[in-house]
Amino acid sequence: MDLKPLLNKLEHYRVEKPNRVFTMYLNTDPADPDQQGGKWRLQLKNGLNNFESYLQEDGDSDEKRNYWAVKEKVESFIDENETSLKKSVIIFATADEDVWYADILQMPVKTEFYWEEEPVLGQLKELQESFPKTGIILTQKNQIKYIDAELGTVNDTNVYELDLDTEDWRMHQGTHKADSNLGTGGGKTSKKDEFNERFEANRYRWYKSIAPKLDKVAKDNDWERIYLVGESDEVNDLDEHMNKDVDEKINKNLLAEEEMKVLDKVV
Repeated sequence: MDLKPLLNKLEHYRVEKPNRVFTMYLNTDPADPDQQGGKWRLQLKNGLNNFESYLQEDGDSDEKRNYWAVKEKVESFIDENETSLKKSVIIFATADEDVWYADILQMPVKTEFYWEEEPVLGQLKELQESFPKTGIILTQKNQIKYIDAELGTVNDTNVYELDLDTEDWRMHQGTHKADSNLGTGGGKTSKKDEFNERFEANRYRWYKSIAPKLDKVAKDNDWERIYLVGESDEVNDLDEHMNKDVDEKINKNLLAEEEMKVLDKVV
């Protein structure tokens, strides 16, 4: 998801009768006391039927057909995704599908329905301001993971791992577990101790080499907010070498945590 091009389009989008733009903000948050028992289903039904009743009285057959086409698409989207709903659903739609945006979000909204000459963007802009394009960079010695997120939803996640033989950072796309192979070994000095000594001796240089890659990731993803998460020395080294401004540094080891849990703890 990238809201910038969507907002750029919708902010300047206008139609004339019999065309209209449908806007829906639907609260489906199961933790909301007002949504106990799935009350959102009744709110959705009433919201859609209210427009239909109004259009029946208005008598504009072309506008009615346009509305019915949009209503059918909205109901189909909800039916297909009902088992995966989270806290809210946002939909913008036109009958000719020149506009069709439907998304399930982890952020709550106030339930509202509109059938207007232009999309109603107030709540969407408020959500974007409270949770803009965000990058979370998590460090754990020779592994660095980034999470690309927006509106409380994970868009992408990747892991860079340092090849200790070549000293090159290599990317592993998608979820990647933290390295658990650095355990204890035989002899006076364990394998883990040897690694830690080597890592501390080279950390500054190794993190300097990964910083430009992270700057590029931040630029390519248009991050408006950046968090560094990890051991204090590690995040400080990354912060020093990155050109992009870091909004907050958090001294926690969360690299192995599930991405949505990281969002909840960090943002």
